[in-house]
Amino acid sequence: MRCCFDPSEYTGLPDTEPCERPLDVPAVIRGLDALYARGREDEAQSYLERHLREACEAGDWRAELSFTSELLGQYRRSMDREKGLAAVERALELVRSHRLGRTVSGATVLLNAATTLGCFGEHEEALPIFRHVSRVYGEHLDPRDYRFAGLFNNMAQSHAALGEFEQAEAMFLSAVKIMETLAGGENEIAVTLCSLAELYDAADPEDPRIADCLERAWACLDEPSLKRDGYYAFMASKCVPVFDRLGFFLYAKDLEERIRTIHEGT
Repeated sequence: MRCCFDPSEYTGLPDTEPCERPLDVPAVIRGLDALYARGREDEAQSYLERHLREACEAGDWRAELSFTSELLGQYRRSMDREKGLAAVERALELVRSHRLGRTVSGATVLLNAATTLGCFGEHEEALPIFRHVSRVYGEHLDPRDYRFAGLFNNMAQSHAALGEFEQAEAMFLSAVKIMETLAGGENEIAVTLCSLAELYDAADPEDPRIADCLERAWACLDEPSLKRDGYYAFMASKCVPVFDRLGFFLYAKDLEERIRTIHEGT
């Protein structure tokens, strides 16, 4: 895929024209969150696609953009490359045509699109979009804003995939630094530390920082005050294969049991 991202196309005053028949986007998102909380992720894609069709039929481009952005995440979960890349193209088109490229909300959709490109191996195409998002965030957000952590995490993954170790490490560490200032950020810190452990392992399987990262990740996930809900289960599921692959089998087994208990109780 070649998305040929050109930042100059994402300028101008944002489109503020109201939609005649707007959909209730927050209600749809609440329904989506409920599916995830009950461990019914297999239903999420069809749920979102149904509401996306409704948005298109109603001519509500804002709802279409919201649901397309949500679907980007879902296609990453289901590893549906064809639909994922098609959704990237549509998201870029909507942000560009409605001149949202220099807004925080538009940049966040672009971040989601770039993350999806990276998920499907299109890292060289993703990086220019990540850099654009970084510039927009830098213009509008506090450097400690949590959204920078998401940007750095996902941009680091693309740098890592391209063998750019130092850039990836710096971004993972920057993400951790930001999340350590936020209340209740232990889930996200754990996932980032697992990614950092994988980065160190790829360079040198004997690197002592691997164990340090995984012990710190476990401490985050084992924090007594951390709420063990559907979101915890989702984030923990990202850590399980890393713990397992790098030899921390007891931690992996414990997390699998916690995830099962959460899903059975919802």
